[in-house]
Amino acid sequence: MQRFAFEPVELPASVTGLRAEVRAFLRAELGDPPAERRANSWSVFDAAFSRKLARQGWIGMTWPKRYGGGERTALERYVLLEELLAAGAPVGAHWIADRQSGPALLRYGSEGQRQRYLPAIAQGECFFCIGMSEPDAGSDLAAVRTRGVKTANGWRINGQKVWTTHAHQAHTMIALVRTSTEVQKRHEGLSQFLIDLQTPGITVRPIADLAGEVHFNEVFFDDVLVPDDALLGQEGQGWQQCTSELSLERSGPERYLSSHALFVELLRTAAAAPAPTGPLPSAIGRMTAELWTLRQMSLSVAGQLAAGRDPAVEAAVVKDLGNSFEQALPRRVQALADASVALEDETALARVLALLLQTSPSFSLRGGTREILRGIIARGMGLR
Repeated sequence: MQRFAFEPVELPASVTGLRAEVRAFLRAELGDPPAERRANSWSVFDAAFSRKLARQGWIGMTWPKRYGGGERTALERYVLLEELLAAGAPVGAHWIADRQSGPALLRYGSEGQRQRYLPAIAQGECFFCIGMSEPDAGSDLAAVRTRGVKTANGWRINGQKVWTTHAHQAHTMIALVRTSTEVQKRHEGLSQFLIDLQTPGITVRPIADLAGEVHFNEVFFDDVLVPDDALLGQEGQGWQQCTSELSLERSGPERYLSSHALFVELLRTAAAAPAPTGPLPSAIGRMTAELWTLRQMSLSVAGQLAAGRDPAVEAAVVKDLGNSFEQALPRRVQALADASVALEDETALARVLALLLQTSPSFSLRGGTREILRGIIARGMGLR
């Protein structure tokens, strides 16, 4: 039976200066934004803010300098992400490109693809989206039906993607496409393509959430012709390439900090009370313990990734537990609030609570549903 492990990781003393530098930058740029703007900030698209981070060297900061990176450590990047999310920085524009599209290009891309995309990402001038999920596939990537057919002029792509975050604002998509149907197993015959979203034949339709915000999109491909050099990595290796990205997507601090602004407002409300009584103190204690444990687990996965390992099962555990925590937090806070806290109130606690009660159901869709994650964990433990 395969086992998974979360070895402790100690942050080096050198990150103290970086943490202070990032906090000073964020105070100067953001001030004290409203609580509801600090919630789920990694999906908030702000191209101008991303370019400011780029000028600090904080996009692609672990990448080689020849591609515009800073050659800093993965743990330094982890500290940067913690500070950005805790402050509610609007990092959605560059988030996907920095987190997984850039590393995918470094691992599988040709030299021409790296030179074309990586410096632009690091400068905050090129934003990516992920073309994995489909209407009849969801998190079951082996069921992808978007088809790519080889032609004399490149590849002709037809199909549809859904839940594609920021496709209406991104420049490029890495799309998972079926390039062969003559396969023995469903996960064979898949390939990845770098697709310019301005290519003729592409239609993007935004999907509004319950709060009236637009992050997700449907994307339609109707006889979209892409050149041969749009193929990322090896033809037919899309499943392996795609799943290797998911440890990067599933294990970061965004997987437990999406509701962090609400926890902060709960602490502020409790601190302002004369002497908190009843279930509130013990509930805060439990939430703090859960949050700290998730942080240590996420940090452990970051350490394993930095060591060149592929902690797919550990990343799935972090995402499953992290999503459960951040989805449950609004309901737990709502249950703790007394009758004086109504969702229509103008207090910071009420505003951020109202927002997260509407948006938190989507948290478990991103990066794989709970059912898919638990299947990965079960296989990793030899249970299926």
